[in-house]
Amino acid sequence: MRYILAIPMKAFLDVLEQLYKKVLLGVTLENENHDYIFYLDPASLDQDCSTMTSLECPNPHGVQDKHQPSSANLATISVLPMCLEKHSPIGSAREIVLLQLTVIKVMITRILSVETDFRAKEKYRDVIKILLKSSDIDSKLTCMFQDSDKLLSHMAAKCLALLLYFQLREKITFSNSWIAFCQKNLSEYPENEKAGYCLWTLTFIIKEIFKDTCSQKTEILKQFLSPFDTIFKVFYSLLFSHHFESCQDTSKIINSLICSLELLELLIASRIHLKLHFTCQRILFLKPSCVLDVITWPVQAFVKRKFIIFIKKCLLWKVGEDLCQGASPILLPPDQHLDVDILALADAILRAVDLGLLRTLSVHGKPPRFGGEEVQPTCERAPGPDHVILRAASLLIIKSLEIKFQSCTSANEMKVDLQSFMSELLTFLKPHLQPSLQSHNPCEWISRVFIEQDDDMLEAAKASLGIYLKLTRQHKATESSTQEKEMWNHHTHEYGYNPHCIFLFLLKNIGFDSSVLLDFLISSETCFLEYFVRYLKLLQKDWAIFFTICKDFDLTASKDSINICSCSSSLVQDRSSNQTELSPSAAFGRPRSVHASVSWASDFSSGSLSQLVMSKETHTTLQADSLSPRRASHSLVDYDSSDDSEAEGTDQHSANSKQISLHQEAMKKSQDIVGTGMDKKQLSLEHQSRPLVPKQSNITFSVDCDNVPKNISEVGVSYRTLKCFEELQSAIYRLQKKNLFPYNAIPLLKLLKHIEAIYNESMNTL
Repeated sequence: MRYILAIPMKAFLDVLEQLYKKVLLGVTLENENHDYIFYLDPASLDQDCSTMTSLECPNPHGVQDKHQPSSANLATISVLPMCLEKHSPIGSAREIVLLQLTVIKVMITRILSVETDFRAKEKYRDVIKILLKSSDIDSKLTCMFQDSDKLLSHMAAKCLALLLYFQLREKITFSNSWIAFCQKNLSEYPENEKAGYCLWTLTFIIKEIFKDTCSQKTEILKQFLSPFDTIFKVFYSLLFSHHFESCQDTSKIINSLICSLELLELLIASRIHLKLHFTCQRILFLKPSCVLDVITWPVQAFVKRKFIIFIKKCLLWKVGEDLCQGASPILLPPDQHLDVDILALADAILRAVDLGLLRTLSVHGKPPRFGGEEVQPTCERAPGPDHVILRAASLLIIKSLEIKFQSCTSANEMKVDLQSFMSELLTFLKPHLQPSLQSHNPCEWISRVFIEQDDDMLEAAKASLGIYLKLTRQHKATESSTQEKEMWNHHTHEYGYNPHCIFLFLLKNIGFDSSVLLDFLISSETCFLEYFVRYLKLLQKDWAIFFTICKDFDLTASKDSINICSCSSSLVQDRSSNQTELSPSAAFGRPRSVHASVSWASDFSSGSLSQLVMSKETHTTLQADSLSPRRASHSLVDYDSSDDSEAEGTDQHSANSKQISLHQEAMKKSQDIVGTGMDKKQLSLEHQSRPLVPKQSNITFSVDCDNVPKNISEVGVSYRTLKCFEELQSAIYRLQKKNLFPYNAIPLLKLLKHIEAIYNESMNTL
């Protein structure tokens, strides 16, 4: 026997609205738990939509079921403070169902929130548990997936995802109907259109697990993925084997591609950050060519852009960085399949490039915009290539070469591969870089391509340095003559991977500003620390080569200055009347804005490279105008006195300025600030060798060729590089003294000091 309770729709809606307001405020519910189930269980409507009906559980005893709310209970639920009362018009069935789903969603959110009162949270938890037991709510919500009302279907999917996540948190076993629903729909793709809702729901749950602050998130995710490990493999095989050209409704497959890509990224992120090992997490690495083929499909540009960026993040092992607040992947135990998987992905990328992948990339398409690719007819579209694609494609190639060469033992094979792929990359980039790359030094390509993306630029520079070091070891083992050395040196320049040129172009881009290097060093968002240490170690051995390259840079700059002078007589006349000078930052390119993110690490004891890897347990973001609200609001410097505070305020502004420059005034302030607050012992440690830069050598660049300094050692690239290093040392010393540097900088300072000594010795021999 079933009891059918009929309540006027207006009364039902009024009660539901009052319940919603209570839950929204986190108020503890007073009634019996079962009284609320009647209003939360999605129910059917009469045809005339005048009453709301709900089927109750059988009552064999023939008395009023306690699950049915009495009139007294109904009145109690409806009572609320006068300030919250709001009379709503009679709603439709759609509004009632949406409100039911909203109340369930808010109630679960309240349960998961740490701000909710404990008594209220326990009450909400009991209500949701009873709702899961007393009604087949999973099936009711999945039935709404195919509703023509998109808002209703979306709310149903979101509500179901939260209910499933709640079951995971409470260690409640999933219903077999839900697991069967997902397995059936995913295995029947693309015929079954419900697969998209399954993907969205699964993705939402995994995101919630990542956001959870509890310590059992690894176990929770393991419990969740176990039933779906096999079906994920089946689904992705069906998805990537689908012929896009034969699809009549391309929007559906594009939606499936985007949803599946997001889920795949989360699966790989869980492998990196949560130490889980499922076969579904290796889908990309087991069949990388299938994912790469999507880039060649005739899909919209934003889809290709998402896929190529995703592959880049996988290659760099940076998937899920924005989701995980825990330890860095480098601190986790190694994955037994990691090296094999990364090598397989790198090989697949190089094979795709060899087959013409770069020629299929639409770089001249519509530029990416926040709101999409379409613009109003009255708006002007800025000409130029898609730099996102250029950067991603360039980094994919250079990083794949580095990974492949790590396991390669044949010097000839590496040279052939490097020559082939770098030639194709430089040919691909040449028409898109204006002005074109200098014919005498293709090594500028990294600084030109990645000028707007610091982290990718440093990844590319580090990969290029790794390639150079690997080839250098192989080359030194086989070289036998001076001519071979010269050919080898020419080869490094011709194919754009000479590390000294790449580093000097980087310094030129930032105007030889040590504060930018300091920002990079204390940032947890780039690999500059590792790159810089490796480069300084190389510089100690290759000083003669570095000095020769610096002279070439000086000669090139001198020729350019002469050409400018011969073609700019009007500028010279204007300067003679106005005494206007060009700053080095103007001569070497506009500097860029830099924000630093600081990771505070624990003690380090040895001088190895592993010492210099920063901990990511906490982060502090330094910005020019304000501190990021997402990070801890600590200043870089802890002031001991008001004098230190005043000096530090200027120093912090200099280090984080959005207008990085090398004007004399700014440089003088920087030097004064670095010296502020240093005791005699510290100063003696810094200046135990002769000053790297004489005080009388404050020289500015002028358009007038007659004012070009005759002593090139004082204004040349090598001098400016070492001057930058000296300023960097001073800044690090000061922060280290106050225990504000994020890691043990002693090994780095030793390297910088050694470079300074080598420079001084070379100057003495001239």
